[in-house]
Amino acid sequence: MSSTADVAQTLAPSSQRDQDPLPSAAIAAPIDGTTPSASTTDATASSALSHDASGRQPAAASSRAAELASTKMSLYGALKRFPDFPIPGINFIDIMPLFQDPVIHLALLRALELQVLEFSAALAGNASLAKPDVVVGLDARGFLFGPSLALRLNASFVPVRKQGKMPGPCVTAAYEKEYGTDYFQMQEGAVKPGQKVLVVDDIIATGGSAAAAGALVKQLGGELIGYLFILEIPFLKGRDKLEGVPTVTLLETDD
Repeated sequence: MSSTADVAQTLAPSSQRDQDPLPSAAIAAPIDGTTPSASTTDATASSALSHDASGRQPAAASSRAAELASTKMSLYGALKRFPDFPIPGINFIDIMPLFQDPVIHLALLRALELQVLEFSAALAGNASLAKPDVVVGLDARGFLFGPSLALRLNASFVPVRKQGKMPGPCVTAAYEKEYGTDYFQMQEGAVKPGQKVLVVDDIIATGGSAAAAGALVKQLGGELIGYLFILEIPFLKGRDKLEGVPTVTLLETDD
């Protein structure tokens, strides 16, 4: 496992690294002690990462991939695991420690940014062509890293909130929860028609809330280019609700 000093070196000024922008997301180890797999973009995106005419991966893309893998590994030790929380049988992986240490927090942002660059290159063959104009963060943990990630991508940040929490005219989308229906809202005009939008949240489980956020983006005329999550629980099949929109996660766990 990399040390804090290793992380600090990874986050050296851009003049000492490649020319890509900056940060990182949480990687958790399952409660049973097995090592989680670092997840990638969907199969189409991962196989499409740009290669030159000879079939080799360009140096910038190769450098990004290596830095992303290294930075992810540096984040393992910061996470905390709580068995039987909030109820018996649930193994809870807590990402909050990632925000308590400034160096680890910066590493989290770097990994997220690198993941977006990999994702963008997969979509367009040129990261600058598919970078988002807007980062949309879900209430509430999408607010922890969404604004900082947006700044690093030179994008605006737009929150999605529970119904009744924002002033002015809003668009609304419903999603199903375990015990009923809930509603997300976004202010009218927050996303302009034709803007490229990336939706971010900490975890994708059943996918209902993320799908509702995507529906809001479409209501406002935005182009939904993808979803980005720190953690995925694959057995809940949340991707099935995202209608084939490219989806990126940094970590998978079946806990």
